[in-house]
Amino acid sequence: MPETIEAEVLEIDGSPPPAPDPQEPRSREGTGTPWDSLRGKVVTLDRRWWPLWVLLGVIALGLVLTVGVLVAVVVIVAKIVGGILRFVLGPSSRSSGSSLSRRSF
Repeated sequence: MPETIEAEVLEIDGSPPPAPDPQEPRSREGTGTPWDSLRGKVVTLDRRWWPLWVLLGVIALGLVLTVGVLVAVVVIVAKIVGGILRFVLGPSSRSSGSSLSRRSF
Protein backbone atom coordinates (compact mmCIF):
# COMPACT_ATOMS: atom_id res chain seq x y z
CA MET A 1 0.00 0.00 0.00
CA PRO A 2 1.51 3.40 -0.92
CA GLU A 3 2.48 5.75 1.85
CA THR A 4 0.27 8.77 2.46
CA ILE A 5 1.99 12.11 2.17
CA GLU A 6 0.56 14.67 4.54
CA ALA A 7 0.99 18.42 4.18
CA GLU A 8 -0.41 21.31 6.15
CA VAL A 9 -2.39 23.81 4.10
CA LEU A 10 -2.12 27.34 5.44
CA GLU A 11 -4.38 29.17 3.02
CA ILE A 12 -6.37 28.52 -0.16
CA ASP A 13 -7.45 31.64 -2.10
CA GLY A 14 -7.46 33.79 1.00
CA SER A 15 -9.67 31.51 3.09
CA PRO A 16 -8.64 29.06 5.79
CA PRO A 17 -8.49 25.39 4.90
CA PRO A 18 -11.47 23.15 5.64
CA ALA A 19 -11.52 21.22 8.88
CA PRO A 20 -9.80 17.84 8.62
CA ASP A 21 -12.03 14.78 8.28
CA PRO A 22 -12.02 12.39 11.24
CA GLN A 23 -9.90 9.33 10.64
CA GLU A 24 -11.86 6.23 9.65
CA PRO A 25 -11.41 3.34 12.07
CA ARG A 26 -9.08 0.73 10.67
CA SER A 27 -9.82 -2.96 10.72
CA ARG A 28 -8.32 -5.17 13.41
CA GLU A 29 -5.52 -6.40 11.19
CA GLY A 30 -4.76 -2.98 9.75
CA THR A 31 -4.67 -4.41 6.21
CA GLY A 32 -8.41 -4.80 5.78
CA THR A 33 -10.38 -4.53 2.59
CA PRO A 34 -13.46 -2.38 2.01
CA TRP A 35 -15.57 -5.57 2.30
CA ASP A 36 -14.48 -6.09 5.91
CA SER A 37 -16.93 -3.42 7.10
CA LEU A 38 -19.83 -5.50 5.68
CA ARG A 39 -19.08 -8.61 7.74
CA GLY A 40 -21.97 -9.59 9.94
CA LYS A 41 -24.35 -7.09 8.35
CA VAL A 42 -27.42 -7.86 6.28
CA VAL A 43 -27.09 -6.24 2.89
CA THR A 44 -30.29 -5.49 1.02
CA LEU A 45 -30.75 -4.28 -2.52
CA ASP A 46 -32.00 -0.75 -3.05
CA ARG A 47 -35.74 -0.75 -3.83
CA ARG A 48 -35.27 1.72 -6.67
CA TRP A 49 -33.48 -0.92 -8.75
CA TRP A 50 -36.29 -3.54 -8.85
CA PRO A 51 -37.36 -2.70 -12.43
CA LEU A 52 -33.82 -3.41 -13.62
CA TRP A 53 -33.71 -6.76 -11.80
CA VAL A 54 -37.10 -7.73 -13.23
CA LEU A 55 -35.97 -6.79 -16.74
CA LEU A 56 -32.71 -8.73 -16.37
CA GLY A 57 -34.63 -11.73 -15.00
CA VAL A 58 -37.02 -11.68 -17.97
CA ILE A 59 -34.08 -11.47 -20.38
CA ALA A 60 -32.29 -14.36 -18.62
CA LEU A 61 -35.48 -16.47 -18.67
CA GLY A 62 -35.91 -15.74 -22.37
CA LEU A 63 -32.34 -16.80 -23.10
CA VAL A 64 -32.73 -20.05 -21.14
CA LEU A 65 -35.99 -20.88 -22.92
CA THR A 66 -34.47 -20.05 -26.32
CA VAL A 67 -31.49 -22.32 -25.71
CA GLY A 68 -33.83 -25.09 -24.53
CA VAL A 69 -35.99 -24.82 -27.64
CA LEU A 70 -32.92 -24.85 -29.89
CA VAL A 71 -31.56 -27.98 -28.20
CA ALA A 72 -34.96 -29.67 -28.54
CA VAL A 73 -35.11 -28.78 -32.26
CA VAL A 74 -31.60 -30.16 -32.84
CA VAL A 75 -32.51 -33.43 -31.07
CA ILE A 76 -35.74 -33.81 -33.05
CA VAL A 77 -34.02 -33.09 -36.38
CA ALA A 78 -31.25 -35.58 -35.51
CA LYS A 79 -33.84 -38.28 -34.74
CA ILE A 80 -35.69 -37.60 -38.01
CA VAL A 81 -32.48 -37.70 -40.06
CA GLY A 82 -31.40 -40.88 -38.25
CA GLY A 83 -34.76 -42.51 -38.99
CA ILE A 84 -34.57 -41.55 -42.67
CA LEU A 85 -31.02 -42.90 -42.94
CA ARG A 86 -32.04 -46.19 -41.28
CA PHE A 87 -34.98 -46.52 -43.67
CA VAL A 88 -32.86 -45.77 -46.77
CA LEU A 89 -29.84 -47.87 -45.81
CA GLY A 90 -31.85 -50.81 -44.57
CA PRO A 91 -31.13 -52.83 -41.45
CA SER A 92 -27.62 -52.53 -40.18
CA SER A 93 -25.29 -55.49 -39.63
CA ARG A 94 -25.71 -55.18 -35.86
CA SER A 95 -29.43 -55.84 -35.94
CA SER A 96 -29.05 -58.78 -38.36
CA GLY A 97 -26.54 -60.41 -36.00
CA SER A 98 -28.99 -60.31 -33.16
CA SER A 99 -31.74 -61.76 -35.39
CA LEU A 100 -29.57 -64.84 -36.07
CA SER A 101 -29.93 -65.94 -32.48
CA ARG A 102 -33.73 -65.83 -32.78
CA ARG A 103 -33.90 -67.81 -36.01
CA SER A 104 -35.30 -71.31 -35.79
CA PHE A 105 -33.91 -73.98 -38.08
